[in-house]
Amino acid sequence: MKGRNVGLIIGLIVISFAIGIYFYDKIPEQMASHWNSKGEVDDYMSKSYGLFLMPAVSVLMILIFILIIKIDPLKKNIKKFIAYYEGLILAIILFLFYLNLLNIFANLGYSFNMTQMMMPALGILFYFIGIVLTKAKRNWFVGIKTPWTLSSDKVWDKTHLLGGKLFKISGVLAFVGIVLPNYAVWFAIIPIFVFSIYLIFYSYFEFRKLKR
Repeated sequence: MKGRNVGLIIGLIVISFAIGIYFYDKIPEQMASHWNSKGEVDDYMSKSYGLFLMPAVSVLMILIFILIIKIDPLKKNIKKFIAYYEGLILAIILFLFYLNLLNIFANLGYSFNMTQMMMPALGILFYFIGIVLTKAKRNWFVGIKTPWTLSSDKVWDKTHLLGGKLFKISGVLAFVGIVLPNYAVWFAIIPIFVFSIYLIFYSYFEFRKLKR
């Protein structure tokens, strides 16, 4: 990865751990860790885990992304969109960083609807994934992986071009959850689920057309 991206990612993770250490004595021993679709707390965990869970997950994500570049049989194709690949890593780390901040502020006593506050970040993440999909080249780990996209560059490209547009639409729809917080989760989940199923069938029929 490029030095600037590495610096930003490592910096975010270090800051995440530092924030957890700083607020450790200010957070209840059992901190809220999960919210339902209405933004209500429905689960708790020890602050020793809760404060450092997201930073730890961020470290794990980076290791996985680095490993992908090393072991993917089509890693030469990943290098063709490496700037977007690195951008995706940064976007995910930023998303986890934002969730970690929301979690900490909620446990410090600030009152807000967690689900509603997640929607802008989720919308931006979905939209950026849409951008990455339009640039992604055939590989085994990143993208819309079906037997038919993995068997044909042409099917891969057509499926990902459409998938990029659909994920961008999903990102925009997620923003509706800001003004309709009671239904926010549905605006985030249903479009992604429906579009993902549609893209599986789309890749199959495109492959069939190509064979004919």
